[in-house]
Amino acid sequence: MNKIVRMNLYRGVFLIFLTLTTQTVLSSDVTSDRNFYQRQYCIVGAGPSGLQMGYFLERSNRDYMIFEQNNASGSFYVKYPRHRKLISINKRHTGQTNKEFNFRHDWNSLISDDESLQMRYYSKDFFPQADTYVKYLNDYATKLRLKIKYNTRISNIRKKTISEGLDVFLMDDQNGKTYSCQVMIMGTGIGTPNKPYFAGMEHTESYEDMSIDTDDFEGKSVMILGRGNSAFETADHIVGSTNVIHMMARSRVKLAWETHYVGDLRAVNDGLLDTYQLKSLDGILEASMAEVLVIKNEKNGKLALIPRDEMVVKIDLNYTTVNQTVFHKMMREIHDNFPLREEYDYIIRCLGFTYDFAIFNSTFSPEPTANGKYPTINAAYEVENITDMFVIGTSSHSLDFKKSAGGFIHGFRYTARALHHLLQYRYHNIPWPSTSQPISELVNNIIKRANEASGIYQMFTQLGDVILLHE
Repeated sequence: MNKIVRMNLYRGVFLIFLTLTTQTVLSSDVTSDRNFYQRQYCIVGAGPSGLQMGYFLERSNRDYMIFEQNNASGSFYVKYPRHRKLISINKRHTGQTNKEFNFRHDWNSLISDDESLQMRYYSKDFFPQADTYVKYLNDYATKLRLKIKYNTRISNIRKKTISEGLDVFLMDDQNGKTYSCQVMIMGTGIGTPNKPYFAGMEHTESYEDMSIDTDDFEGKSVMILGRGNSAFETADHIVGSTNVIHMMARSRVKLAWETHYVGDLRAVNDGLLDTYQLKSLDGILEASMAEVLVIKNEKNGKLALIPRDEMVVKIDLNYTTVNQTVFHKMMREIHDNFPLREEYDYIIRCLGFTYDFAIFNSTFSPEPTANGKYPTINAAYEVENITDMFVIGTSSHSLDFKKSAGGFIHGFRYTARALHHLLQYRYHNIPWPSTSQPISELVNNIIKRANEASGIYQMFTQLGDVILLHE
């Protein structure tokens, strides 16, 4: 007698299977004691990742609250990108009717059961405006009735043992009120400007504070420090007004179309490469700020970059504003082959962003990654040194940095879904969703998923399907 072999297909699971092995059921006793515990789940941040996780918790009827420091969702996009054009693709048409396939090419929309909550209905622009995305995110939060506490700036996150084997997270808001929960989900993103110190830094302007009025740069010479999308975005915005734009960073430009990494320089921002390569005055060079200092002419406000190791006129690095005589003498003494002999009207720092570790209690904080940019997390998106604290969104990108799309909306919407399945299993004993089908459908299912699935398509090397064969 022939045996019937069936298969179970588990879609979009973590490729590191050990993340599924631990179960911890949330205590119902704690949920009834409001003196110590207010929510099972706290999500800090109502950006795209916080809203996405909120959606999954809402649909599974979990006890949760999203805490947002500003008065609206997606507040990062109220200010950034400064020049207002997103670099996430809004591909409204693919020639296909399959919704899962089409979602592969929609880089802005979050997962939901409301068909109207797709970016294609909000903008016809291939690269939408940031203001439009703010409206989309707030519509998403409102229509799906997500539980969000606005105007609540969280700080002093810590952990306290309530009883043997039972810990809760505590955190304070700006009014001194304390909140508690058993599972903490950090969705704060990478929103703190990176500010490495260098001599004369006080004479420069930052990406986050610079003027976006192009008239302010009319006939001006500008140096931009940095070589990422924010630096090139800034250059593209002002290039029509300036005398010259120079750009300096410690590493070479990495082009997204060449590296296939979406976080590298995108073609939509790379106009300065044209003006540089086609000999139109603008320039790009490689150097570290550790090798130079910024000085300021106290008479006319002009700025200059001076090589530190060849300063003929010695100055106190704590006082880099100099009189006009010293300024001109230092400029004359620069060796002939130094590429930065220009006097600048503006020097703008576009040096990226980093994680805000200050939100935690000084004695209780995630360990930073080697580059200090992200919190260190394991394959289940749980903080390495803090049990029951998870990281979602851009700040979870340490797991697939330069490898996949986990630092971007079209990637982390799927890792948020995967984390939700892990939370369901770990705390509520609900297994990962799967379908059971006859073995004869194996090849068809593999082909269908390879051709249509969006999660494993965007989160390559990180998410995948698992097929279990059994009699």
